Amino acid sequence: MSDVLFGGAFDPPHLGHVAVADAARRHFGVPRLVILVSARPGHREVHAPAAVRLELARAAFPDDDVRLDPYPRTIDLLRAERFDDPVLVVGADQLCEFPTWKEPDEVLARTRLAVAARPGYPRERLERVLARLARPERVLFFGVEPNPSASRDVRARAAAGESLDGLVPPAVAALIEAHRLYRPG
Repeated sequence: MSDVLFGGAFDPPHLGHVAVADAARRHFGVPRLVILVSARPGHREVHAPAAVRLELARAAFPDDDVRLDPYPRTIDLLRAERFDDPVLVVGADQLCEFPTWKEPDEVLARTRLAVAARPGYPRERLERVLARLARPERVLFFGVEPNPSASRDVRARAAAGESLDGLVPPAVAALIEAHRLYRPG
């Protein structure tokens, strides 16, 4: 059985992330994913410390294997860690950026990409990305129910003291409130 990996900054994890994880579990027939919380994302700024984001991810994905990923780039993780025939779950937006990743061809040599297809990313756009890859056969697609949640929206609502209902799992909302995360000052 393959290790199905789902990584990200999870700053914070939201219901869109949960939907992707649920769809990946169903699609690949695995009971648990390996959730990798990027300690130092090489591609974006984070607002909460790694240990806090790890706690939030454990609340969002209570039945999965949630770990801190100390590597800023995916290829570094894949070289350093041992996974069983890994499949890396990414969103369609990340596939569009994949050619800019560090050593994308080497990433595809070490793992298959499982792309969560969703509206807003037409198949033609994704096909243009596939045409640029050395191993496009290593890219798989699976469907996910659309979810408009975005971490930036969660942070903005938390900063304004607004309810996070419908954006994050209740356990994540409770931790954001308890830690007073994403608030000004």
